[in-house]
Amino acid sequence: MGSHFRSYIWDPVLILSQIVLMQCIYYSFLGLWLAGVDGLVQTNRSLDQIFSYEVLGFATMYGRLSLMAFILNSLTCALGLWFFIRRGKQCLDFTVTVHFFHMVGCWIYNAHLPAALSWWLVNAACMALMAVIGEYLCMRTELRAIPVNSGPKSNL
Repeated sequence: MGSHFRSYIWDPVLILSQIVLMQCIYYSFLGLWLAGVDGLVQTNRSLDQIFSYEVLGFATMYGRLSLMAFILNSLTCALGLWFFIRRGKQCLDFTVTVHFFHMVGCWIYNAHLPAALSWWLVNAACMALMAVIGEYLCMRTELRAIPVNSGPKSNL
């Protein structure tokens, strides 16, 4: 067999470790963004901010600040996709996986699926934002010019 530019080998350990890494990035940075929001409005930190669907909303100032934290978290997770996944084709897969596990976590925390439309809208927007920006960054890196000749140039 000839060599391929990029070989696609099924590596479940790599995939699982990348999933765990992206979940860690998602919750770590979401916690940091929410801590920043809590510092702005002088409120107590709680797991409700991450997992309760009732916190995210457009009606209250606190809900809008939490919404801002989720959107900023999408941007930092897109950077995580760029640094650690590095494949434009896999950005959507990892984004959906991260948000699926977040939905399962919310389901367990609340004992039922999130019922607020605002929760679904925010997570759909964050999923789209994270996937599109992550894919854009990865594609820019993948499409860089590959230097073919690195030897000295001569003027003939």
